[in-house]
Parts: sequence; C-alpha cells; structure tokens
Amino acid sequence: MDRRDFYYELPEAQIAQSPVEPRDSSRLLVYDRKTDKVSHRRFYELSDILGKNDLLVINNTRVLPARVSGVKNDTGAKISFLLHKRIDNNTWETLCRPAKRAKLGSLLTFAPDLSGEIVGAGDGGERTLRFEFDGVFEEILDRIGEVPLPHYIHKELKNRERYQTVYAERDGSAAAPTAGLHFTERLIAQLKDNGVEFADVLLHVGLGTFLPVKEDNILDHKMHSEYYSVSARSAEKINQARSDGKRIVAVGTTSVRVLESCADENGRLCARCGETDIFIYPPYKFKAVDALITNFHLPESTLIMLVSALVGREKTLELYNTAVKEGYRFFSFGDSMLIL
Repeated sequence: MDRRDFYYELPEAQIAQSPVEPRDSSRLLVYDRKTDKVSHRRFYELSDILGKNDLLVINNTRVLPARVSGVKNDTGAKISFLLHKRIDNNTWETLCRPAKRAKLGSLLTFAPDLSGEIVGAGDGGERTLRFEFDGVFEEILDRIGEVPLPHYIHKELKNRERYQTVYAERDGSAAAPTAGLHFTERLIAQLKDNGVEFADVLLHVGLGTFLPVKEDNILDHKMHSEYYSVSARSAEKINQARSDGKRIVAVGTTSVRVLESCADENGRLCARCGETDIFIYPPYKFKAVDALITNFHLPESTLIMLVSALVGREKTLELYNTAVKEGYRFFSFGDSMLIL
C-alpha cells in the first residue's frame, strides 16, 4: 500500500494555530458506520450522544516541556533537542536540530545546573543524550524547557495548560494526545451523570505517534516504540464493560494503540506495561475498540492510516474532504470526529 493513497488537499488556513475557548466548543463531525450518516455537532454535545452503554478510554499522559536548547562547549554552536523517550534517570532519546553539529561525544551546556553528552547517534537527527544535573531534573526542565508544539503551529501558546488534557497525570509525553484536549471537567461530569464510564490507560507520546511516513510503501515504515501501561483496575473495568455488551470508545489514536497492543483475540485485556510499536493500517481487524474520538490528522500520516483501518481508506478520505469543505479546523488544536 502506497503512502500517497492517504493524501488529501488541505488549505493552510484550516490548520488551527490556537485552541478554541472553551475547550468543548470545538466542532464535532459524527459518522455512524451503521447508517453511513454524517452529522455536524459541537463537542459539548457528546453528552447527548453517549450514555450508559458506553465506556470511554482516555490516555492520562502529561506533556513535558520537552524542547531544550544547549550550547556546544567547544564551538558555542546552539543545538535544539526534543526529548521524546526516557531510557533511565539521566538518559533520553532525542531528536536534534541541526543534527550535523551534534556529533557523538559532543558536550553541551543547557543551564548552570544542567549539562549533557551525546552518547548515541542514529539516522534522521536521532541522538541519545546523557544529562548531568544538580537538583531535580523535572524541576530544571520545567524552568528551561519549552512546550514542544508541532512544526505547523506558528503562533505562541501563552498558557501551557492548553496543550494538556484536563485529566493529564503522568509526565512523559513529547506531544499531547490531542483528541482529549476537547474535554472539560463539566463535560466529563455530564457524561458520568449520563452513565458513561471512564477508564484510563497510559501511552507516552513519542516518535511512534508523530514521525512522518517517508517510504512509498507503508510496510517499509519503521514505528518507534513508546511506553504504555494498563492498570489492573482499568483492565478489569474495560473487560467488564465488554462482558456487559457496552461500547468501548477510545479517546484518541494513542488509546487505540494501547488497547490493541494489550487485547487478546476476544478483546479482553490484562494489566500490562512495556513498549509498543504497533502500526495499524488497513485491513487491520480491531479487537478491543468499537468507536473512536479523534482529531483530523496530517495527510500520509500513520494516524490517518489508523483511522482508515477503522472506517476504510476511501470513506476516511471522503470524511476528511467533507470536513475541509465544511470549514473544520485541522490537526492538534483543531476540531474532532466521532466514529461510531
């Protein structure tokens, strides 16, 4: 299958540069696979659509201020790093720019209390960085780091919390699980009042989620692994919901990847943590996911391929073209879609 099979035209003006206020006032395209009908709603109307027969699976990861800039000790050259995966207490896998300056063994200074050495190098700007620091690393990072907004967002984000979900808990992501950005505390309370259940899982978003597909044949694309975790409590809640005939609604492609990484052939989960490099594309058969809330993704990305696996490639492109025509906002701070 060719990556160009997942291409669509998008006017640049429809790439959202800032989030809407309030969060749940974003638009929601609803597609019902059984009836093949499309409706145009607002996200706060989710409480009118979902009810006691639904369980929402959310990813409670929290985005780190993971973009840091350092200066090479020998030349004074400035290099920017995106921390995307923690190996141990001191060591991170990163993407750097400009990569040609970041040679193996290079020593860098990021702040008076933070320095580093490049101890590994890969293709495409990937570098392994070992830090030395005085104090608590997370506190230093919070002081000197920047929120790693995607490259297509050019407007400054004044409030960091708008790139976090309201239910974010566990630090570790290099990007937000953006489908969750539309939820408010009020909407969550309304959904619970309607009988909707919630279960949380964890996937720290890294290169596996947002690295672009460059190979023509998508089967040649290498998915980088990302850390995930499913607690015994969440596994039990999801399994009970499935036994009760409830609909499992994944909030975002990251939640899908966790569920499909953990489920057996009957869609049942067990408590587990580890690394997943699952790559979902047509004609993948879903085991644990019945419905999906998701943003509109970049052309030729692994994310639009995942959506295509759920509704079909041609229907996905049709829905995306409808969203373009209807003036929806796209990508991280854009509108969303509910696939039932």
